[in-house]
Amino acid sequence: MGTSRSASGNEPGRVVVTGLGVVSPAGSTLERFWTTLLAGRSVAAPVRRVDVSEASIQFACEAIDFDPRAVLSEKEARRTDRFAQFTIAAADAAYAHAGAPGVDGARVATVIGNGLGGLETVDHGAREFLGMLAPGLKGRMNPLFVPTVMPNAGAAHVSMRHGFRGPCLTLSTACAAGTNAIGEGLRLLREGSADLVIAGGAEAPVTPSVLAAFAAAHALSERSADPASASRPFDRDRDGFVLAEGGAALVLERLDDAVARRAPIRAELLGYGRNTDAYHLVAPPPDGRGAADCMRLALEDAGLGPGDVAHINAHGTSTPHNDTAEAVAVQAVFGDGGPPITSIKGVLGHTIGGAGAIEAVASILTIMERRIPPTANFVTPDPETPLDVVTEPRPLADGAVMSNSFAFGGHNAVLLFGAP
Repeated sequence: MGTSRSASGNEPGRVVVTGLGVVSPAGSTLERFWTTLLAGRSVAAPVRRVDVSEASIQFACEAIDFDPRAVLSEKEARRTDRFAQFTIAAADAAYAHAGAPGVDGARVATVIGNGLGGLETVDHGAREFLGMLAPGLKGRMNPLFVPTVMPNAGAAHVSMRHGFRGPCLTLSTACAAGTNAIGEGLRLLREGSADLVIAGGAEAPVTPSVLAAFAAAHALSERSADPASASRPFDRDRDGFVLAEGGAALVLERLDDAVARRAPIRAELLGYGRNTDAYHLVAPPPDGRGAADCMRLALEDAGLGPGDVAHINAHGTSTPHNDTAEAVAVQAVFGDGGPPITSIKGVLGHTIGGAGAIEAVASILTIMERRIPPTANFVTPDPETPLDVVTEPRPLADGAVMSNSFAFGGHNAVLLFGAP
């Protein structure tokens, strides 16, 4: 990476992952999450937690097994939106998985991605204000409404909970937010602004208004008769994404520090690329140029070439234009017959600001377990997306794993992970 080696033989600029945490529709423990991904079956189902009877699309991927009371007191749970609860739970799990490193709190950074903020609180608060919940209380609002819905609430709660007094940042780059958060955490460590980083992303968008809004934009799959078949990334018959909720977090450290404290090293974070399409607010350029350039930036940052990548964890939303643009971009970088590619959104849907962090966890587990999970519901290849789409668990060859995130607003972010 262009840095000199230390006396221990390690490169001071090298950054590793020592802890993982996840809350997702596919499971809220690493073991259950990984087992569900390997099974390759979608978890999409009719929405159970909230009343979506007024929305035209009434199915999604929910984190049904998540209980906020497992990590929060009743009072804390009442004062936090669901997206912040996901953030706290994932960060707690990642920190414990890393061995709860005793780093000075002033040297610990918290970087969390979030796209939409406290949507469940917004929906409830709007109905409360309009007197839809209790007519006699029309016009009243929860005094904690603003601090509950603000997108930085998740990061703030994590820092306060653990006494992390270093940089505390929230990145809101839509579906690239979780990936950007991890990448910017890498940069904080490289530049010496922190000695340990909790980085990740979370989103809780399964609400009546968001389902209705995405449906109105014709972004969601309309396979209401069979929700489990709805999310089908790269398949010829894909018709939109399935909305999902969840979050994930990583603990990042410099390699020297991790070795010195004998930390469990799960993977190395090799490189990071980020740019923007500067093309359209919600559509990718058909030639995929921004995504292709972003993948090249990540490879350059890692000091790798296309031939060094053994697997791509794709953004792969299951929307017609997004998947085609990503396939074009992958071909531009890797040529025909590129690395095997998977989109886990076929299993667990699209978690918006949480997607990149959840997919980073999947990428690292792929390295740890030496197996590539399949893409659910990929049945009919699309001639416009001629990729090596993984449909059954497959051994992982030697090389890096690339994790892609391409978002509304044209935000692109790419991470590269390698074996420790």
